[in-house]
Amino acid sequence: MAASTPEAIGTVVDLKIRIPGFQGLRSSGLVPFGRAVGTFLIGRSARSSSFISAVSTPIKPDSTEVKRSKVELFKEQSNFLRFPLNEELLSEAPNINEAATQLIKFHGSYQQTNRDERGAKSYQFMLRTKNPCGKVTNKLYLVMDDLADEFGIGTLRLTTRQTFQLHGILKKNLQTVMATIIKNMGSTLGACGDLNRNVLAPAAPYAKKEYVFAQETAENIAALLTPQSGAYYDLWVNGEKILSAEAPEVVKVRKDNSHGTNFIDSPEPIYGTQFLPRKFKIAVTVPTDNSVDILTNDIGVVLVSADDGEPQGFNIYVGGGMGRTHRVETTFPRLGEPLGYVPKEDILYAIKAIVVTQRENGRRDDRKYSRMKYLISAWGIEKFRSVVEQYYGKKFEAFRELPEWEFKSHLGWHEQGDGAMFCGLHIDSGRIAGKMKETLREIIEKYNLNVRITPNQNLILCDIRRSWRHPITTALAQAGLLLPRYVDPLNITAMACPALPLCPLAITEAERGIPEILKRVRAVFDKVGLKYNESVVIRVTGCPNGCARPYMAELGLVGDGPNSYQIWLGGAANQTTLAKSFMDKLKVHDLEKILEPLFYHWKTKRQRGESFGNFTTRIGFEKLKELVEKWEGPVEPVSRFNLKIFADRQTFEAVAELAKRQNKSAHQLAMEVIRDYVASQGKGSKVE
Repeated sequence: MAASTPEAIGTVVDLKIRIPGFQGLRSSGLVPFGRAVGTFLIGRSARSSSFISAVSTPIKPDSTEVKRSKVELFKEQSNFLRFPLNEELLSEAPNINEAATQLIKFHGSYQQTNRDERGAKSYQFMLRTKNPCGKVTNKLYLVMDDLADEFGIGTLRLTTRQTFQLHGILKKNLQTVMATIIKNMGSTLGACGDLNRNVLAPAAPYAKKEYVFAQETAENIAALLTPQSGAYYDLWVNGEKILSAEAPEVVKVRKDNSHGTNFIDSPEPIYGTQFLPRKFKIAVTVPTDNSVDILTNDIGVVLVSADDGEPQGFNIYVGGGMGRTHRVETTFPRLGEPLGYVPKEDILYAIKAIVVTQRENGRRDDRKYSRMKYLISAWGIEKFRSVVEQYYGKKFEAFRELPEWEFKSHLGWHEQGDGAMFCGLHIDSGRIAGKMKETLREIIEKYNLNVRITPNQNLILCDIRRSWRHPITTALAQAGLLLPRYVDPLNITAMACPALPLCPLAITEAERGIPEILKRVRAVFDKVGLKYNESVVIRVTGCPNGCARPYMAELGLVGDGPNSYQIWLGGAANQTTLAKSFMDKLKVHDLEKILEPLFYHWKTKRQRGESFGNFTTRIGFEKLKELVEKWEGPVEPVSRFNLKIFADRQTFEAVAELAKRQNKSAHQLAMEVIRDYVASQGKGSKVE
């Protein structure tokens, strides 16, 4: 097979930002990793030959020993994720040691402390489930709801990767909670750690052929890349494997070693003892539907169908990722770029080849640079494609043309296409608590509904009979779960990570801070005269790791100090453009000083139909900073008196006084009252 000869592994191509040379498993001389599988030629130049090998092949280390991160040593010595976690779980201490803390991530848990509390640390654990496509059975939802009350903090958290998080689990209860999830056909295996995480797909339960096929593909990819050693079941259910049957093609591709991808006779044929250098994220979708933020993933898979809707194959993007480190310019968010197209029967082979390329060559010395995006940035897409093709065994075909992407929330009532309906519910920051939690449980239990979690932290109720629509709509509205037309447009697209008080990486608030931030943004909209139905995509994170994907937002707030944020501008509403850093160290109490001039000039200087993100890109940051510095308020004061809502000034002043007590504008409070009233009176007759 013809292929261009790759440059030496440590070479860095010419970039604006130069990244230190890569030292993957092969160049690190890590031995032994199992039985040798041999080497194979990837290309030959006139001067030399280059070889690539699976990491299980013993290779003599050179004279310069490559440093490995501590986590790499923990993995190597763990007996496939068992030791010392198995011993630490038996101790009386409320916490586990450093090595076990790293290993338990692969099992789906993080050790945390409540950072609001002073004095002695109160250790607890967060559990994250793994739900490909966001699918959750009726039984599993009810079990998770029970576990949150009995062992957690009484809330369920929906994540940006279509999973649940349970917070506040004590160490002594870990095994009980884990076993309960596993025995009810749930899993937390691989929800965290240096391996493939939850595979995203559009959550909408459409019966359309393309949606069904994309979701089945996501489930097969998740199965292919699930750890196989059995450590998970050994630790949590005493070795009892409670598994659903795998698709035959998954088993076949996992076992296939015709291109040197596997560790022979290893409990982990794809991962080996070292697993991957860092987390790995995959999303699958259909054309136009960018509910999954397709370009932010290590691998983005897009179904390509014939005119009659029959699936034909997949376009593949590679190299996306959000995480970065403040003030380290060699770390950066990155969008995925086209790798090529494969026929539908080859998608699992192609995915495996990409994963193995990262396994072999991703950095294992400095975890800041261990994501696949840095490998591709250093090598360039051509060299990366050439190496992947050796593991794939074929050339990638040309990328197929795709239509424009759209952000699809899948909120509101929709026909599934099989006679049933589904209802997408907006959940602020994905936090299910209080009356909302009680009502959701009642509805899901009463009507025996399955549910799905969306990549935007929302929930979809599935398989609803038409006759159930009205009582369900009424019950939801009474719990504050309104149809999307009654939810502030700013809230619909907003996201935030949990951040404080439990996330150890958080620098400042995100989930607890975003409600107030959105109210203040709405007040600025009112002040500068923007219409209620106009909106911007706002995302807030407590640190630069980017769990809520703030670098894709039109307005991203990234925590960079106590009550302080870095401001990112320029993302697109359809999640296809990377934002850029506009300003550092903005104290949250000074937010209006920046937002008022930005939103005012967007209103007065935008082109027809121009979004806020596109406006900030077109005007340029230098000009925007100049406008901010010279801001003295709107040229023409916007009236506080809104005749569209208030018939007389006396009513306006009375509402304004009530709103002031709730830290809202009169317009906000009036709209909330009107929306709540209409929702409670709605007959639920219109599909939207």
